[in-house]
Amino acid sequence: MKIARHDNVSGRSGTQSNFRQTISMAECEWMPPKLTNEMIDAAIEGFEAHKRRIDDQISELRAMRSASPAPSASASTKQPRRKMSAAGRKAIAAAQRKRWAASKVEVQTKSPRAKPAKKKRILSAEGKANIIAALQKRWAAKKAAAKK
Repeated sequence: MKIARHDNVSGRSGTQSNFRQTISMAECEWMPPKLTNEMIDAAIEGFEAHKRRIDDQISELRAMRSASPAPSASASTKQPRRKMSAAGRKAIAAAQRKRWAASKVEVQTKSPRAKPAKKKRILSAEGKANIIAALQKRWAAKKAAAKK
């Protein structure tokens, strides 16, 4: 892929001239190099080795802090996930429903009763006539100003 770039360059006579320069994507400094699978695999191996060294150092420090030997870094410290029985889930759901009911009652007792909505205001015939007269007066003034 090629990119065209326009530059303004001052010539010897002091005038500016435009010229077109074509740059290929492989030559661009701002384009990152293509990562190959080998490069990615090497990076992963390096990071894993670094992680193993850090884990070993952490286990040594833990052993220094406590007199008991530290578990090895390679051993899995994650315990299997505990499962909840259906009865336990029902008990938790019932307790949550009870809390919600109590909070709804509390909100209803604290808030004052809702005020009834205001009635819609109706424009009287006299008010409508005043608005129409004002509009006619405004338009007449505008037309008179346009004629001048």
